[in-house]
Amino acid sequence: MNVSLTTWFVVIGAILALIILDLLTVSRKPHEVKFREASIWSVFYIAVAIGFGIWVWQSSGSQYGTEYFAAYLVEKSLSIDNLFVFIIILAQFKVPSMFHQRVLMFGVLLALVLRGIFIAVGAAALAAFSFTFVIFGAILIWTGVGLFKHWDEDPSPEDNALVKAIRKRIAMTDDFDGSKTFTKVDGKRVATPMFLVMIAIASTDLLFALDSIPATFGVTQEPFLVFAANAFALLGLRALYFLLKGFLAKLIYL
Repeated sequence: MNVSLTTWFVVIGAILALIILDLLTVSRKPHEVKFREASIWSVFYIAVAIGFGIWVWQSSGSQYGTEYFAAYLVEKSLSIDNLFVFIIILAQFKVPSMFHQRVLMFGVLLALVLRGIFIAVGAAALAAFSFTFVIFGAILIWTGVGLFKHWDEDPSPEDNALVKAIRKRIAMTDDFDGSKTFTKVDGKRVATPMFLVMIAIASTDLLFALDSIPATFGVTQEPFLVFAANAFALLGLRALYFLLKGFLAKLIYL
C-alpha cells in the first residue's frame, strides 16, 4: 500500500481537527456526561471510522479496506478491557463525575502519542527483522498468561509500579482541587489525586497497547492502517466509556 506524505498529513490533520472539535464542544466545560450525549458521540465516532474505511476501500481496493475494518474491529473490541479498568481506576480514586471526561481526554491524547511511537517502532522492526512476528506472538502469549493468572482479581491502581514510585517521590495531597494536577497546600506545591489518576490511566493504556497493537499487526502489516485503526478506536473510547458506564448504572435496577 503506497501512502504519500500528503495523505499522512491529511489524516493526522483530520484526527487533530476531531480532537479540537471535541475539546471545544464537549470538554471545554466540565460536566457529567449523560447516556444520551455519550450515545450521540459514540455513533458519531463510529460513523467517522466507517467513512474512513469506505474511503480506503474505494481508493486502495477491497484488500486494504478489509484489513482496515478488521484492524478497527480488533482495536475496538480490545478497548472494552480498557474501559472496565478505567471505570475501576476512576472509582477507586473517587474522581468527581464531572471531571471524568477531562481525565479521559488526557488519557486519549497521551495514548495517541505513545501508540504512534509504538506503531512506528513495530513497523520498523517488521521491515528490518523477519522474526518480529515471533516477538509479537510472545508478547500476546505473555499477556494472555498474565490475565489467566489474575483473572479473578480486581485491578488496583495502587498496584501500579509507576503510581507507587510517584507516591514515594512527590509530595501529595488527598484532596482534589478541581481538575488541577498540582496545587498549593500551606505554601508548598503538591500533586493532587488527579495527577495520579492521569498517570494510572496513561500507563494502563500503554500496557493494553502491548497486546492490542501486535494483534492488529497480525491483521495488517500496513502501518498507515494500524495507526488509523488505533486513532479512530481511541477517539471513540471516551464516548464508549460513558456509554458503558450508563449501561452498568442501569443494571442496578435489574
